[in-house]
Amino acid sequence: MSIAIVLTVVSDDHPGIVEALSQVLTEHGGNWAESSMMSLAGKFAGILLAQVPDDRVDPFLAALEGLESRGIQVVAQRSDAEPATDGTREYSIELVGQDHPGIVHEITEVLSRYGINVQELETTVQSASMSGESLFIAHARIHIPKAVALDQLQDEMEELANELMVDINLQE
Repeated sequence: MSIAIVLTVVSDDHPGIVEALSQVLTEHGGNWAESSMMSLAGKFAGILLAQVPDDRVDPFLAALEGLESRGIQVVAQRSDAEPATDGTREYSIELVGQDHPGIVHEITEVLSRYGINVQELETTVQSASMSGESLFIAHARIHIPKAVALDQLQDEMEELANELMVDINLQE
């Protein structure tokens, strides 16, 4: 039987980080399932779902601690179950607007109030082609409880978009 282990990884960015993780995982009979990793501001950050045979979990976790000597910090947490998504609908949010502090907080405050779970969030800031100003762009995958009135949520998101001066598109 395999145990699901979620790893978060942070290191100064340099070649060999992913190779080191995959080597430890392979040496312990594990499987690399899902991951998202990237370099941000000179740091490497990632999250990984690994499947490790239950009799190899403790040696695997000990080996991960050994990566600290290479400057790779790993936090590991066992995961017993998939999050429940029954009673929800999957939607996506696309947001584009002039960058300023507080955008993510304002949007997620509304989502949280409705009991909406953010499954995935990706953001970037890039230069607008004409003005050169910073554009904030966000893509999110969310699970909306079926009990939520979509019209009411849409109205509140449109009102918030006007306040923040951003475009928000909520779609199934």
